[in-house]
Amino acid sequence: MDYRKAYEEWLESPYIDEATKAELRAIGQDENEIKERFYTELSFGTAGLRGIIGAGINRMNIYTVRKATQGLANYILKEGGAAKGVAIAYDSRRMSPEFADEAALCLAANGIRAYVFESLRPTPELSYAVRTLGCIAGINITASHNPPEYNGYKVYWEDGAQITPPHDTGIMAEVKAVTDFAAMKTMEKEEAKAKGLYETIGQAIDDSYIAELKKQVKHWDSIEAEGKNLKIVYTPLHGTGNIPARRVLKELGFENVYVVPEQELPDGEFPTVSYPNPEAAEAFTLALKLAREKDADLVLATDPDADRLGVYVKDTKSGEYISLTGNMSGCLLADYEIGQKKALEGGLPEDGALIKTIVTSNLADAIANYYGVQLIEVLTGFKYIGQQILKFEETGKGTYLFGFEESYGCLIGTHARDKDAIVATMALCEAAAYYKTKNMTLWDAMIDMYERYGYYKDGVQSITLAGIEGLAKIREILETLRNNTPSEVAGYKVLSARDYQKDTVVDMATGAVSSTGLPASNVLYYDLSDGAWLCVRPSGTEPKVKFYYGVKGTSLEDADEKSEKFGKEVLDMIQKML
Repeated sequence: MDYRKAYEEWLESPYIDEATKAELRAIGQDENEIKERFYTELSFGTAGLRGIIGAGINRMNIYTVRKATQGLANYILKEGGAAKGVAIAYDSRRMSPEFADEAALCLAANGIRAYVFESLRPTPELSYAVRTLGCIAGINITASHNPPEYNGYKVYWEDGAQITPPHDTGIMAEVKAVTDFAAMKTMEKEEAKAKGLYETIGQAIDDSYIAELKKQVKHWDSIEAEGKNLKIVYTPLHGTGNIPARRVLKELGFENVYVVPEQELPDGEFPTVSYPNPEAAEAFTLALKLAREKDADLVLATDPDADRLGVYVKDTKSGEYISLTGNMSGCLLADYEIGQKKALEGGLPEDGALIKTIVTSNLADAIANYYGVQLIEVLTGFKYIGQQILKFEETGKGTYLFGFEESYGCLIGTHARDKDAIVATMALCEAAAYYKTKNMTLWDAMIDMYERYGYYKDGVQSITLAGIEGLAKIREILETLRNNTPSEVAGYKVLSARDYQKDTVVDMATGAVSSTGLPASNVLYYDLSDGAWLCVRPSGTEPKVKFYYGVKGTSLEDADEKSEKFGKEVLDMIQKML
């Protein structure tokens, strides 16, 4: 693409507003900045849009949002789903309300009713709203845990999950086909409201959503016994989780919930953190300070769109707060939810299933094996877990018990089809109350799991490679590994190599080739000796290449040591490729 020509077209177009043109004129002497903004279009991928806010075809702005929505509208009209409408939610980020309205008014101009939340709401509630309102689709304006300069646009289909085949490719094709500004429709909000094409939603959906979460409680008796004693510190990290998380905990009976005051209110600048990500230790600095003041039992943080939950738990023996990775908290909840369902109902469904992504801990496999339930692996992305739930419903075969991914996301129940940090917050507090009745902490429960299943330790390393050159380097790393399968990784022998793009699993000893059984994806996975593994994939949301890995030790210390050594050696291997 001729980036300079595209830049000039925006400056000359009568369709582009003057404020946008002024922003573009201000970079007129910065050739590299012009190139970054116009060398390519912001890609509408399987997760929608995500990018830096600003003017240009490679940025998030009202025009790229309108283009995406026009493509979605065209697809909905072809599918005959216009009468069902589209639900729209947004988070606390810069321009989120404006982008939500831009999408709503484009839909309205195409004769499709938009149900727009009155104010910011969590991602899982959007997923729930799509199903509750009987919508054909949903749009969520969020960039999840990205830095403040980013925003995004996620598309959901009528099952409540983010779009999967064939709808993802169908919508992407329609978006790509929109090339003329004049073909992107919009209308005034008052006109849209007058025609019944713009409807504000809020409390009724909130009440229904919270009621659904409360149906997932396994031990009201434990909450009644210990809810008033348990001390919980919570931070929404300036995002959407504050009101729903506090509401559900209060209605359940947890009386000592302390919210980090500096991070309580929505703020798209995320002033107290450089990166509003519950995976990052920095995000917990203020929460841990408050936890020590209050002598809290557990510390919880939801990301800005409240679909992911970070956790610290207190070890009463040492007095220290211990971080739980997404694998650890996910497995802790999986074991609790499935174990309690079995105990309370006298058994588990014969077709019960625990679902995880391919980069998630093998501890999940051990839990599934222990309870005698099916373990289903899917590609990275919670939408594939949602796809399995839909398959269960459509075929009548399979009962969803729990699903999670290593990136701090899980779903309890089937009210939503995306990861839900609000229900996870509720469930972890319930589990803490239950274990407290047994004179145990959540950390005690975690140690019990390791004793039962084995000391699994999982990690992830990532290398950021931004810009045009970075994208090329990420492709080069994947292709180098794809064409030169290593015989060993970090001292572990490679037993088999999976290439999800080629749909092959190669047995390294025999050379036998089989199918992965999953859709094509640019992912490489190595099954290693001694229960270890490594998976390499480009991030779907950030300019990074990610390396997921797992080991199994004989103790916590042994697993930690093996994992640290593995991570360092993987980074060394990749640095040599840069």
